[in-house]
Amino acid sequence: MMFWYGNGMNGWGWFAMSAGMVLFWGLLITAVVLVFRALDRAAGPPARRGSAVPEQILGERLARGEIDEAEYRRLLGTLRSGEP
Repeated sequence: MMFWYGNGMNGWGWFAMSAGMVLFWGLLITAVVLVFRALDRAAGPPARRGSAVPEQILGERLARGEIDEAEYRRLLGTLRSGEP
């Protein structure tokens, strides 16, 4: 009697072995995906570049009512001319 199986493994043995293999590979793939997501998240969002970002912020401030139209035009002119 070798490994308590006698002449061979019955149906439940094959089922348990198959389910164990599927579970093992599923856990391994899930762990790899989670590690890659964690590493990607650690890098952070990409930085924005370009001159449109300050103008967009200025437009949002005008839309929220934080500044009036005259101040918007003055600040927009300052942004586009490059003067402090």
